[in-house]
Amino acid sequence: MDSGTKEQSHKSHRSRQSGPSAKKKAKPGSKKGGISDHQKKHNPKAFAFSSTEKAKRLQSRATEKEQRRLHVPTIDRNIGEPAPYVVLVQGPPKVGKSLLIKSLVKHYTKHNLPEVRGPITIVSGKQRRLQFMECPNDINGMIDAVKFADLALLLIDGSYGFEMETFEFLNVLQVHGFPKVMGVLTHIDKFKDVKKLKKTKQRLKHRFWTEIYDGAKLFYLSGLIHGRYHKREIHNLARFISVMKFHPLSWRTSHPYVLVDRFEDVTPPERVEMNNKCDRNVILYGYLRGCNLKQGTKACIPKSFLMLLFSKV
Repeated sequence: MDSGTKEQSHKSHRSRQSGPSAKKKAKPGSKKGGISDHQKKHNPKAFAFSSTEKAKRLQSRATEKEQRRLHVPTIDRNIGEPAPYVVLVQGPPKVGKSLLIKSLVKHYTKHNLPEVRGPITIVSGKQRRLQFMECPNDINGMIDAVKFADLALLLIDGSYGFEMETFEFLNVLQVHGFPKVMGVLTHIDKFKDVKKLKKTKQRLKHRFWTEIYDGAKLFYLSGLIHGRYHKREIHNLARFISVMKFHPLSWRTSHPYVLVDRFEDVTPPERVEMNNKCDRNVILYGYLRGCNLKQGTKACIPKSFLMLLFSKV
């Protein structure tokens, strides 16, 4: 056998394509530029997230943590059945405040309200009651009303625009903690031109956003049918009011206050006949809001309520 004339051939080395040996980290100098494929894939600037779902989840979690840090947790001091939420209807004269309250009461109770006198309490859900009240147009009445309002409905005459009463009321709201605010545009059925109506809506909406915040809710009441607003438009407004979440304001949770629903004069008739200007005994009925009211604490009664009281007695 001639072994010197013929050399043995050797196969070239083939690197592993799979298995533990193939998963070993390559040396830095083995690739072009000294960067491996693994380092390229996990570049923090070029490849922030490998999954869009994971990115959305992390972003929403970061936003929730930030909002939780900004909002101080409030203590629920209500004992037993909670008081109804107060919906204050404000606007200049002849804009439709009483008619809006009548339409909302008709929507919730299926009964016609002949006249709006004082606060009106209705049941809007299994665990929610609403109390509608019309805001007076004088500045003293506005100051008294914003102290207990949970939601303010600003009525705006679409054919005229914003009036001074609306700006005064918004200024008073900002001073007292700024509760929830929604706008209602009325008298837009006076427009005959569709293009002019569209431009007016756009202009009033952006002006309303400038005063409140971008994206504030603004409803439109197009006209009247049998002396009431359209059922569908009232239904949309009532639906937003029924599901709205009200955050308690810090000043209100630390101060007791009562919105009087009704009052009774229990002064003996004999004393009134003897002296018409004698001291009267009056019982006030209403829900206590905020913290507890201590016995013997002095209370501040608004001037507007005193005027109403003396006019009825």
